[in-house]
Amino acid sequence: MDIFRTKSVEQSIQDAEGGTHRLERTLSALDLTVFGIGVIVGSGIFTLTGIAAKNYAGPSVALSFVVAAVVCALAALCYAEFASTLPVAGSAYTFAYATIGEFPAWIIGWDLMLELALGAAVVSVGWSGYFVSVVESLGVTLPVASVGGWTFNYLAVIVVLLLTWLLVTGIKMSARFNLVMVTIKVAVILLVIFAGLFFVNGANYTPFIPPAKSTEGASGLAAPLIQVLFGVTPTVFGVAGIFTAAAVVFFAYIGFDVVATAAEETRRPHRDLPIGIIASLAVCTVLYMAVSLVVVGMRHYSQLSETAPLADAFKAAGQPWLAGVISVGGISGLTTVILILMLGQSRVFFAMSRDGLLPRGLASVHPKYRTPYKITIIIGVVTAALAGFIPLSVLAEMVNIGTLFAFVVVSVGVVILRRTRPDLPRSFRMPLVPWLPALAVLACVYLMLNLAVETWVRFVVWMALGVVVYHLYSIRHSRVRSARRR
Repeated sequence: MDIFRTKSVEQSIQDAEGGTHRLERTLSALDLTVFGIGVIVGSGIFTLTGIAAKNYAGPSVALSFVVAAVVCALAALCYAEFASTLPVAGSAYTFAYATIGEFPAWIIGWDLMLELALGAAVVSVGWSGYFVSVVESLGVTLPVASVGGWTFNYLAVIVVLLLTWLLVTGIKMSARFNLVMVTIKVAVILLVIFAGLFFVNGANYTPFIPPAKSTEGASGLAAPLIQVLFGVTPTVFGVAGIFTAAAVVFFAYIGFDVVATAAEETRRPHRDLPIGIIASLAVCTVLYMAVSLVVVGMRHYSQLSETAPLADAFKAAGQPWLAGVISVGGISGLTTVILILMLGQSRVFFAMSRDGLLPRGLASVHPKYRTPYKITIIIGVVTAALAGFIPLSVLAEMVNIGTLFAFVVVSVGVVILRRTRPDLPRSFRMPLVPWLPALAVLACVYLMLNLAVETWVRFVVWMALGVVVYHLYSIRHSRVRSARRR
């Protein structure tokens, strides 16, 4: 039984244009760019700067954002080539199906649940925390709900269900709402940057790269895999500290790949998808560098807060009112992240259902709104349940490893498709193939090795569960398998 059978690019495009399983093409390059900014810029810009600067890189944390951006850019170029060549819903899942085979495609689709559905649940919990903070600053105390001894995070549930309704009512409506939220978020970030310039102390940038220090590192399951395998002890500060911090701030960039999941709803995918992916990453990199330079200039890196570095820096400068503005930016930022992660998850599952790897009935499109409403509602309910009842802090790192694994698969897939289908028209071509994709793989694997052993254990267990589901259901219902048996 050939579990590595591929689905041709032509068949994928034909399925996307067919009947009741066809999505409406309404998105522009601007919509995609705003989607990308919306999902990339979340709470990371308000928190990770302090953690990375104080513990790993000092003032040179801006260079860490550059290093992380380069790694993401390598993967982004691979996504841009794939998305413009194969403008179909599903992102990495669809790309893998066309190049490596059905089983790897299933595995990557299963893996994307870690990044998208679980990620949306984690972010919604963070959203509720920001919301409570803002409301309490206004003198209002919200009640705490509990069910059978479990704390019920009703705020997270409410925001997830409201955004689910928004996604069901149409992709264009979701895009307009996202534009408003992203505008608020970027306005807050620009205010922080320009206001912070008036309180920068040049002495805080010296030394820009602090002297290197060795650390003992963690032990047991909490130790990074690279330390267990190779005995490499993490180094903080110095040049090595810049790269260590890059592994931390890398996760502030997670999400640009979700832009590719909207390929089937893009008006001119061959042109607009590469623009949306690359432009959103470039804008976010500039914002991250500017914020990090301002915050380490306002306050010495050793005194930065790890939970709210920007807000605390302005409080120390005698401007506490800006802390409230930053919280508003955090709420709008997290709202767009939840929205777009659920959008991405619904499109991946839509593609998998259309291929028969999940129940095909789920791939029906709403007759009025032209959205995959059944899958969207299911994902919304499951995400709300996770956010409402389950403490997700321990599982949050699984979002990171799932994303990096997807990057590796897409980078390998670009090289394979170049060799197996050199005839395909490509409106965007990644330069220096296979060297840049190989560099992308090595960079992603390096960052994966810096994750804890316990994260790897959970990841392997989750993947093993995916293998079981594939062999019990998906392999028997695959449309590609059925077509080849006729």
